[in-house]
Amino acid sequence: MISPNAHVDPSAKIGENVTIHPFAFIDRDVTIGDGCEIMPFSSIIHGTTLGKNVKVYQGAIVGADPQDFRWKGEETYCRIGDNTVIREHVIINRGIYPQGGTEIGPDSFVFADSHVGHDSHIAGKCVLGNGVTVAGDVVIEEGTILSSNVIVNEKSRIGKFVLIKGGTRISSNVPPYTIMAHNPVTYYGVNSVVMRKHAGMSEEDIDNVAKAYRHIYQCSTSVFNALKRIEADIEPCAVREDILGFIRANNLKIAADRVELE
Repeated sequence: MISPNAHVDPSAKIGENVTIHPFAFIDRDVTIGDGCEIMPFSSIIHGTTLGKNVKVYQGAIVGADPQDFRWKGEETYCRIGDNTVIREHVIINRGIYPQGGTEIGPDSFVFADSHVGHDSHIAGKCVLGNGVTVAGDVVIEEGTILSSNVIVNEKSRIGKFVLIKGGTRISSNVPPYTIMAHNPVTYYGVNSVVMRKHAGMSEEDIDNVAKAYRHIYQCSTSVFNALKRIEADIEPCAVREDILGFIRANNLKIAADRVELE
């Protein structure tokens, strides 16, 4: 159903079984996949592609012009994966260059009043709580949860199955499977509940992750030495390689002080 009171540009590509409510705005060069629902007063701006079964709530703007002085009006892009939910008053900016763009993976939830900046890549099954602010050029890996009012600064990287507690400010790289909280950001343990229930990981995997982060965050040594200890102490396995690979790919720069926890 497409309301006659909605604005749908003739060049927009609309899939089957799409519902566009009154007063929605669908711009030129937009693709909307099968089964999507666009609620009143929401806007899908040119260069945006929505996958299947995406729901966009009232007042959201998907594919908004990037808020970056480097953008000079070029045609740029925003892509939203299948089954993603975008709640009220969310703003998602397009990229600033003709190549690449902003991406949110499938089965993700972006809750009310959140903002995703230009060229950020958010993988599938992520949750952004109310009022989350993600700056430009951020990468967030699969299954990560950002609780309400988290701020992620430009070019930060967050590994998979991470939990960032509400109001925390991230300005560095958060390795996978961790929980981070407070300001300044503090390592708060291993995200075992999500690892067990949603990622289907074994107790051995969870133990190995906990052991790895004891070396990194609780042994009063450098990150370089902690990685050597992990290699010596933990048998090769997927979670060990995820942790080592992430930290080395980010030049050993990781969030949170490495201090002994009480």
